[in-house]
Amino acid sequence: MLGARLSNRLREKHAVRTLTVRQGDSVRISRGDFSGIDGKVIEVDTENSCLLIEGAARENVSGASIRVPVHTSNVIITNLNLDDKFRKRILERKKSESVGEKVKE
Repeated sequence: MLGARLSNRLREKHAVRTLTVRQGDSVRISRGDFSGIDGKVIEVDTENSCLLIEGAARENVSGASIRVPVHTSNVIITNLNLDDKFRKRILERKKSESVGEKVKE
């Protein structure tokens, strides 16, 4: 549900096209008002399928700065947070699945 494309560099390195976005990942916004902004994911809102990214903020009517939610389909993951051992396992599993598909063809 919260999958996003990987950058070309990460796609070649991990042999994976998409991954679930997690807190701490670095992303680039590719569409919308904030396109071109790079930043870290501060919060993942699973209920609304949105991300809160540092640098994607707007001024409120009262002058306060509020973060703008960005949908996961509008971002590209540029750097992965690999502190989680489960995520490393997911990458290894997906990599072996994609290599297995290439051998069958």
